[in-house]
Order: sequence, then C-alpha cells, then structure tokens
Amino acid sequence: MDSNQATTYCYKRLPGNRPVCLDIYLPRPTPPNDGTPSGLRFPVVIYFHGGGLTVGNRKSWFPSWLYNRVLSLGYVFISADYQLIPPASGHDIVTDIQDLFSFITDTEFKVTDHTFKVHRDKIAVAGSSSGGLCAYLAAMHCSPQPAAVLSMYGMGGNFLSPHYLSPKDKVFFRGRELLDPSEFLEYLYPFKEKDTLPISDSPLDYYPQTYRIPGYPANPRMLLARLYLQLGVFLDYYTGMHDPGLSETLRAIINKKGYSSKDLEEAIPERHRYLFPQFKVDSRWPPSMLLHGTADSAVPVDESRLLQDLLEKAGVSAELVEFQDKEHSFDYEPDAEDTWGEKFNIVKDFLFKQLGSAT
Repeated sequence: MDSNQATTYCYKRLPGNRPVCLDIYLPRPTPPNDGTPSGLRFPVVIYFHGGGLTVGNRKSWFPSWLYNRVLSLGYVFISADYQLIPPASGHDIVTDIQDLFSFITDTEFKVTDHTFKVHRDKIAVAGSSSGGLCAYLAAMHCSPQPAAVLSMYGMGGNFLSPHYLSPKDKVFFRGRELLDPSEFLEYLYPFKEKDTLPISDSPLDYYPQTYRIPGYPANPRMLLARLYLQLGVFLDYYTGMHDPGLSETLRAIINKKGYSSKDLEEAIPERHRYLFPQFKVDSRWPPSMLLHGTADSAVPVDESRLLQDLLEKAGVSAELVEFQDKEHSFDYEPDAEDTWGEKFNIVKDFLFKQLGSAT
C-alpha cells in the first residue's frame, strides 16, 4: 500500500458501545467536486478481509495488488470490519454486511477536502478466503445488490464436504501441526458468559524470532478456524447451531449409504440455509470472478469449481482463474506482482467491465 491515507468511519456499534469500522480510500488523483449539492459519486469496491471469520480487521492481509488496481480505475476502495466468530455467527455477519451497505449508500462522505457519495449502481464486493464468503453473502442478501463479485480463494462454495465436516487426525492445513483443543477452551462451546462480548477487530500478532517456534501466532484467534476444521465443527460456529451440533447431524447422514446432497440440504434447518451460498445461487447472482490456487489446503479449489459450475448453470457470468500448484494466500507472496501481474490485470478488466467509467 502506498502513502494514500485511509479515512475511518464507524458504520455501526455493538453492545458495550463497540464500534464496527471501515476504512475508505479515494482514487489518485481525485477529481474536483462538480459543484452539485451531492458532489461526486464514485464506483466502489468493498473488500472483506480473511482470517476464517475468527480473526483480523480491515488492515489485516491488505491486498495491495487489488487496492492499487481499484484506485487506478478511479474507484473508491473500502475495507470493512465485521463481527468475528465466536461469539458471533454467520447470522450476525450477514446483518453487519447489510448494515454496511445501508451506511455506505446513505452517507455523504467527507475525505480531506472532498465530499462524495457512493454510486449505488456501481458497487463491487471482494474478499479473500473467509472474506470471499462475505462477498458471497453480500451478493445474496444486500440491497442494492452488488454489480460484481470478486473472490480470492473464497470459502463457502461447498460447505458440505469432508474438509468442513470430518474430524482430522493427520496434518491437513498447509503442513502445519495439529492443535491441542485444551489450549483453546475459552473459544470452544459452551462459552462462559464473560467471553461473549462481540468483537469485530482482532489484530494479527506474532511471537518474536526468539520464541521456541519463531514467528508463531501470538493471538490465539489466528488458530481458531484451523482448530474448528480439525475438529470437524466449523459449521457449528458459523451457524451458531450447537445443541445438537450441525456438523454431527450432517456427519450422521454422510455415514449412511445412498445419501444425496438433497438429504444434506434438508437436514440443515431452514433458518440457517440462507448462510450457504451453494443453496442460494440463481440467475439474479451478480457476474463473478473467482481466483484460486490448485494446491490450496485451507480452502480446496473444488469449492470455487463447484460455485462456478452452479453459477454457469444458473446463467450467470462466472470466470474461474486457477493458479497452478499454488497454496492459500498466494497473492501475498513477495514476488506475486511480478509473477501474476498479468492475471491480476484480468481482475482490473473484469471490474471495469462491470462498473464502467469512474465519471
């Protein structure tokens, strides 16, 4: 990211007066106000950070390659926080995203000497990993509906797979060790009352190089998504369904012979089904571009392949750009721009095609 400074807005407050914030960045150079009462109207790309829905904030894993291309198009770039699980669930996150859309479309922003509004018909959503899931949820549940969806190795294309439902007893996640659940009791259901205050901002933190495992995560939330996947209970925390656990219910069906995907869908209570993108794809879904590494062990590439297939069958324009033999978060590698710059430019072209000119 360059020297362009973010302006921070609080778009809602949680119990305990805890703010949920967004950072907004103007394009360079910014056109002068046109003298009309409403000032400028900008296309905008809203970005949701990754972190398995359990950790991070609007500055975590900032996608500089995307940010630079968005601003070069003359668009506004917004990076937004959302509530983290636990204690939140996907239901709370959907509400946050809807509240975010209401805020950005109703607000006249003031950044330095510029006053402007967001162009309601020119909103794209983007996200990495769990942030990709947030982008899907925005496409499914927000008004105005986004004009485009951009997902970088987004989760949620297929939640009904062993990756989410099966307990693991061998290393499965980027070659990293299995975790000891006893070290994370405060984040495991049932929760203690004192641990249930909502949170939307949990910064990344690492132990120093002198630690027994140099650079190991010092914020335990950085390991939660991996722990929930290891235990095969991620969907319990995502839906908030613990008694009985949704994952256990679905595993019981999978362990039977002759089950169908319809059996799994019907086993999910109706109140939770709207959290599953694979059940909500129809012709109204916005044009989409999906980026995914073929060697991804955190979010398998088959999730994006399935979602692309569902979108195309619904008549939606959906392009999947695969990155051969690349793991999760490949676009944060030091040489990513040099290696993948041409493919990243395909994203820029996609956004321009869907949102059009900034003026």
